[in-house]
Amino acid sequence: MQNITNNFKITGNKKISLNNFDTDYTADVKKEDAKAILKALVKETADLQDKLYAANKYSLLLIFQAMDAAGKDGAIKHTMSGINPQGCQVYSFKQPSTEEYNHDFLWRHSKALPERGRIGIHNRSHYENVLVSKVHPENVLKENLPDIHKVEDIDDKFWNERYKGIRAFERNLHNNGTVVIKFFLHLSKKEQKKRFLQRIDDPSKNWKFSAADIKERGYWKDYMEAYEQAISETANDDAPWYIIPADKKWFSRIAISSVIVETLKSLDLQYPVLPKDEADRLQQSKEQLMGE
Repeated sequence: MQNITNNFKITGNKKISLNNFDTDYTADVKKEDAKAILKALVKETADLQDKLYAANKYSLLLIFQAMDAAGKDGAIKHTMSGINPQGCQVYSFKQPSTEEYNHDFLWRHSKALPERGRIGIHNRSHYENVLVSKVHPENVLKENLPDIHKVEDIDDKFWNERYKGIRAFERNLHNNGTVVIKFFLHLSKKEQKKRFLQRIDDPSKNWKFSAADIKERGYWKDYMEAYEQAISETANDDAPWYIIPADKKWFSRIAISSVIVETLKSLDLQYPVLPKDEADRLQQSKEQLMGE
């Protein structure tokens, strides 16, 4: 799957257009094979996570961003289904609280970072500050920033500083052993409509739907432009973006798992090797136990 996942990887600081990425792409993978492929990838992820935890050298931060109904929750559930809960933590970021607005925009996300040996999953992330806030700049006013008194004060320079701050934040994470992977689940507007209707028609899914979802759908074009700029400004080798086709949930899960597996493999994780004196004591302990 490595050649396939490379098709989704964005590392350059050049302007991308989401129109160039097919939301319905499946790389000729057949749906009837998807379950077995994902099962094998989940097992491989679990094995690699065990080494990640034992080596205690790196941590892995998975960032999931998408439009509503793109399948973030399901993707996290299925791709992480084999992970040891002791080595994984998931945070879902909602609208900031008063306390969070009284700190810099990265504060609450910094608190939720995974420690070495663990996998951290951020369902939405610090990118909301250049996505939702870009589409609804009035949100920035809630931060009570110096020199920002009205929406008109929020200019290109402001956003460029935000992108710069995000790049520096992620560079620091990389330099200190946190491997950052950023997923954008690329859903078509047509498929979102279909999934919204399913949520309305199915009583067991009604709780997933909100009238606010329809309101935000009206800003589709603005959101696509915000995503294009955010990805273009912050994609690099240290913290790549992956634009994942999301119209077929079964394929997006395979693609996400493939990226995770390939990334963990690239770290060349190994179980710790005991020094000779500790290995000798281990053998003595074994002999003592066998002699009981």
